[in-house]
Amino acid sequence: MKVAIIHYWWLTNRGGEAVIQQLIKIYPNADLFLHVCDDELVRKTLGPDFSGDIKTTFIDKLPKSRSWYQRYLPLMPLALEQLELSDYDLVISNESGPTKGVIVSPEAVHICYCLSPMRYLWDMRSEYLERLGWFSRAVLRITSHYLRIWDVSTAPRVDEFLVISRFVGERVKKYYNRESHILYPPCNVEDFDNTKERGDFYLYLGQLVAYKRADLIIEAFGQLDRPVVVIGEGELFEELRAEKSANIELLGRQDFSSVKIHLEKCRALIFPGTEDFGIVPIEAAAAGAPVIAYNRGGARDTVIDGVTGVFFEEQTSQSLIEAVLKFEALEPRFDRPLMLEHAEKFSADRFRSEFSEFIQAKMK
Repeated sequence: MKVAIIHYWWLTNRGGEAVIQQLIKIYPNADLFLHVCDDELVRKTLGPDFSGDIKTTFIDKLPKSRSWYQRYLPLMPLALEQLELSDYDLVISNESGPTKGVIVSPEAVHICYCLSPMRYLWDMRSEYLERLGWFSRAVLRITSHYLRIWDVSTAPRVDEFLVISRFVGERVKKYYNRESHILYPPCNVEDFDNTKERGDFYLYLGQLVAYKRADLIIEAFGQLDRPVVVIGEGELFEELRAEKSANIELLGRQDFSSVKIHLEKCRALIFPGTEDFGIVPIEAAAAGAPVIAYNRGGARDTVIDGVTGVFFEEQTSQSLIEAVLKFEALEPRFDRPLMLEHAEKFSADRFRSEFSEFIQAKMK
């Protein structure tokens, strides 16, 4: 079986690239198609077992493509439709940027693993526009209408949608009018130790951008006499540093060893944003850390109220404060083996097994 995997761009290793790593373990001979990539990083990440080809669209040949690739978004539909995929039996598009719009042969099976419909075109368009410079903002305003038409019109090219959470499944239904199947993304739960002695500090781990709502932590813990550590970088770093109280420590970006130590020792993880899925709560459960999460989005799949964490219902500092106090009242009840058992349901081995079974059923 000849397999093609379509990914949007690969310049850093994040959640979408972790999915590709697992797909390549299933299909080491697959060819990988991207708009733009760091070839050395890709090959180093995939390792010697990857024996397929890496192919890029014409976006990769445009000026400063590795830094300006997002500016070339309006050209990506054209680039995708020029890919030659007629010889492939199975095409897997990994979608949160434009990938699913490829044209395949009538006999091929096209599976879209949807991390999310393109957020900057749909429900989070206004948030993304605020973060862009004037030129990029103007281009997106002009082109987004046509890109949305293209995005919807290419949904029928997909035979089956797999989604990472119920939240993403609802968006696929809303924007594409397509049903989907949930297949949770892979998490390396074996990287964490849940037996370490816990500290007294709370932890936030993630980018410091508006929609992730790290500002709620600054507001809430400014009123609480509890230490909290904030790990992450982003456009709000300086603003948050200026507003934080003495009990809040901003560490900026940290390497994995530091992240691991903090997850294994924190009292609880704070997860205040609305995420499509959010692997961090699973990593926290694997590390033995309960999660205090906003009850919306992917957290509804990754956090079990009263077992692996507690929810708060409103994105306000007062609601977060109440959730922290609720957690502290329930803290002795959180059982680490139960939390680890929950985390293992999201393992990389489980992902590969379920994905392979789904494909086998579709290829019969």
